[in-house]
Amino acid sequence: MAKARRLFGTDGIRGKANEAPMTADIALKVAMAAAAQFRRGEHRHLVVIGKDTRLSGYMLEPAMTAGFVSMGMDVVLVGPMPTPAVAMLTRSLRADLGVVISASHNAFEDNGIKLFGPDGYKLSDAVEAAIEAQVLGEAPLGAAHAGSRALGRARRLDDAGGRYIEAVKAGFPKGRRLDGLKVVVDCANGAAYRVAPTVLYELGAEVIPLAVAPDGFNINAGCGATAPAAMCAAVAAHGAQLGIALDGDADRVILADETGAVIDGDQLLALVGSQWAASGRLAGGAVVATVMSNLGLERFLEGHGIGLVRTAVGDRYVVEEMHRRGCNVGGEPSGHIVLGDLATTGDGLVAALQVMAYLVENDVPASRVSRLFDRVPQCLRSVRTGGGDLLADAGVVAAIRAGEEALDRGGRMLVRRSGTEPVIRVMAEGDDGPMVDAAVDRVIAAIAAADAAGGRP
Repeated sequence: MAKARRLFGTDGIRGKANEAPMTADIALKVAMAAAAQFRRGEHRHLVVIGKDTRLSGYMLEPAMTAGFVSMGMDVVLVGPMPTPAVAMLTRSLRADLGVVISASHNAFEDNGIKLFGPDGYKLSDAVEAAIEAQVLGEAPLGAAHAGSRALGRARRLDDAGGRYIEAVKAGFPKGRRLDGLKVVVDCANGAAYRVAPTVLYELGAEVIPLAVAPDGFNINAGCGATAPAAMCAAVAAHGAQLGIALDGDADRVILADETGAVIDGDQLLALVGSQWAASGRLAGGAVVATVMSNLGLERFLEGHGIGLVRTAVGDRYVVEEMHRRGCNVGGEPSGHIVLGDLATTGDGLVAALQVMAYLVENDVPASRVSRLFDRVPQCLRSVRTGGGDLLADAGVVAAIRAGEEALDRGGRMLVRRSGTEPVIRVMAEGDDGPMVDAAVDRVIAAIAAADAAGGRP
């Protein structure tokens, strides 16, 4: 049985700022351990560090810089920049490592560390485990500190935003423009607050920007992909043709059509997957999604002769499966959309532009593609727990089994621990909505009872 990890979750390391593991000293150790993993050969080593707009970024960025410099790695600081931009810059600059200091869609109190290899892809479980062991003192540091003459240097890359803007625009169909399209873009007071409105403007759109005044505290606060109501209201108020809501590090997106109706990640996968298949662009004959994607998406894709491959929750697992199967479209219902021909990780802006390209090429309103399939009734609830092996509790096991039997072949149930929060998520879906809700309620109640009893199996 694999050893439980204590630092890394499904999307890097995450926690409350200035509390373990999101402290300056741990950030420094993570940098040193990561440097030891990626310091290979005699060339001058380089790491790219980006962040979002959280106050705690001012604490973690210099700590990680010190760690890398102490190991002889040069550091390029790009400041607030979307996660996919850092992944792109890591490859573009031929860096050995990329770092994003961000807790993505979480509130400002949290922060996180995401690591990318020289190929621009997130690290494997095995590499993360090796770094974690060194940070926790369970394994020796894999390389020595640099000598006083071999210390690294740190510098700012002033044109990082411009490089990303041009890379994103290059993925838009040649000869196409967004002239005449009025677009609301909610940047969640996060990392894309400058680059996203600029890309849309330079492609010709009339841009209505929201949440583009970060102050260190307001990231994701009532805005962005996890709170799209403001974006939807702005679409209606301004008579826009489309709304775009990014999250704090801009690796996920939720859209709204001209009526204000939300378009989630599953609908985006349906649109891009079917359109790329029709044009012969879809690779691998399938779309890769997680176990959380709606059964309705699976049925829609099957109707178009496209397979749906499911993975564990987390966009890096989606990317790994895309690599394994040779697929180029994947994502999650939360809005992580990975288009392998255009990016190495989820990129909310790139995904939104694919939808806009379809709208202008076919001269159709967004409402034509906002609901390509009817969602199968689905219930997702989370319960915060105090720890313990609650999923082994007899009452919880019985409740899960009863739910699965009730749903039978017409549905499914998924119970899992979150990789980013101390919660257990319970999801069920099937054609009978009330039965789905009842199955989830039964499992949630059993988990709460087991937690109250101290988590004893």
